[in-house]
Amino acid sequence: MRALLICLICFPGLSLAAGGDDRGAPKPTPTTTTCNGVKVWDEKKKRCVRPKQSSLETEGLYGAVRELAYAGRYSDAQGVLLAMADQTDDRVLTYWGFTHRKLGNIELANAFYQQAIAQNPNNFLARSYMGQGFVDDGQYAQALEQWKEIRARGGTGAWPEVSLRRALETGQSFSY
Repeated sequence: MRALLICLICFPGLSLAAGGDDRGAPKPTPTTTTCNGVKVWDEKKKRCVRPKQSSLETEGLYGAVRELAYAGRYSDAQGVLLAMADQTDDRVLTYWGFTHRKLGNIELANAFYQQAIAQNPNNFLARSYMGQGFVDDGQYAQALEQWKEIRARGGTGAWPEVSLRRALETGQSFSY
């Protein structure tokens, strides 16, 4: 709580307008409005298919993971993650961390976030999500450390920085 107060006192005038780095809530697509289980909407086939059978490129699969996670379908999002070709990619590791955190597997989530950050120290999203997990656990000093690291690395004003700052201010994390 002390770290939260320090943050609010030291940086009272910071804007909360999000910018850059993906984000706001993802727009619903047939992946969440039509498909059930570990399936994604394949625009070419005009139906729900298993992720490995889809014509989605990597970015489309990332979009499906975000959308499913936002919808609270964390296990389904993990099923899509399994279809990703490079399981060592820092973005894949970040999403593994996020879904595990939301499923309550905090230690495993932090291990994934740490792997993502080790691969890419400028992965602001991994830092933000890990920091938001710290906020959820009442570990404000660790969350503040991640927020400061995002800012020091040039992420001021980007969605990961803004969302972590808001989590520090309100005590509530984001679902996307």
